[in-house]
Amino acid sequence: MRLRIQKLLAILLLFSGVLSATSRVVGPQEKIKTIAEALAISAPGDTVFIQPGTYQEETIYIDKPMVIIGRGYPVIDGMNKGYVLEVRSDSVTVKGLLLINVQKSYTKAYAAIHVYGSKYFVIEGNKLRNSFFGILVERSKDGIIHGNTVMGNAVTEQSSGNGIHAWHSDRLTISNNHVEGMRDGIYLEFVNNSKIIGNVSRNNIRYGLHFMFSNDDLYLKNRFENNGAGVAVMFSKRIDMRENEFMLNWGSASYGLLLKEILEGEIVGNTFNKNTIGISADGASKISFSHNNFDNNGWAIRFHGACYDNNIVNNNFRHNALDISYKGPMNGNIFDQNYWSEYAGYDLDKNNVGDVPYRPVKLFSYVVNKTPETIILLRSLFVDIINFSEKVSPIMTPDNLKDNRPLMKPVKINDRS
Repeated sequence: MRLRIQKLLAILLLFSGVLSATSRVVGPQEKIKTIAEALAISAPGDTVFIQPGTYQEETIYIDKPMVIIGRGYPVIDGMNKGYVLEVRSDSVTVKGLLLINVQKSYTKAYAAIHVYGSKYFVIEGNKLRNSFFGILVERSKDGIIHGNTVMGNAVTEQSSGNGIHAWHSDRLTISNNHVEGMRDGIYLEFVNNSKIIGNVSRNNIRYGLHFMFSNDDLYLKNRFENNGAGVAVMFSKRIDMRENEFMLNWGSASYGLLLKEILEGEIVGNTFNKNTIGISADGASKISFSHNNFDNNGWAIRFHGACYDNNIVNNNFRHNALDISYKGPMNGNIFDQNYWSEYAGYDLDKNNVGDVPYRPVKLFSYVVNKTPETIILLRSLFVDIINFSEKVSPIMTPDNLKDNRPLMKPVKINDRS
């Protein structure tokens, strides 16, 4: 009973605060000249409008519920002195600001917007330039990070930070942001039950997306392009990655998507195009790979150790140098009804299913795993001969690794079930 009364009082206080909320205007021609002054005199629930102009203010604290809206993208210059905005309250909205000049540090993660211990926050439609970290969220819940642009000029991993970085947080929605030129575009650690939707992360010097120890998250319709090492997914459970694009991640240690110690997941309807490795899987089990396009990659999927109970079904493998790479003589995964552009079988009954199985693992891929330098022989006649001999009489590659029902025509990716 006492708990119900406390909740009712809290709701009444919040409602009364909304009714008494006022608006304040900050600007060079206004009575209130600085953002810090406006925040100091504002009551919980107030709205602060910031007029166009440049405001040189360091570490602006937001310690009460309020809405901050920029008109015409006013510039808030942190003057390379710590954070720019420090959000330490629930129910804060920050919208329409241009934030520049965050302090760089080798010991502290200074950010343009730092959210700590907050619930129901909204960071929307802001532009961040010359940031060490862009948006840093710690120990927060039920927040929205939407439509922001984070542009950096990272040169080395040691001297740069991440575009959107979340740590020990739950139920976040990170959507329609554009991140470029940072260390990692989006970085998540211990972030659960969250949605990452419609973001573009490109030209970052390490990962376009990097997350660890983050369970039950959805990654939908994002684009990861031309990042140093691609996308890394580590030590997580029940991931759901759908309709994302992994493109142009080239380099000796690059991949579209790295799966490291992943248990259970759905990788559905994604495009892997022109990556050194489309998917690199190490310790990845109980994952469904379905309705994905693997086009013009070096390796489409490269399985390392401890990958079991995965289903690779209804995918398109087209014009990859090597479709599947495998270590060891045992296969614990299912390959079924995929389209392989190199399949040379026949379909006498015209049911769109090949009448002879397809073995996607070539002997040469086994050789390259043992001796990477031999990749220079990829297009040689010698390689064609050893691949054919292994296909006729498998000795080194897993005998049961084959697609018994290869498709004669590509899968329609939009026809997912």
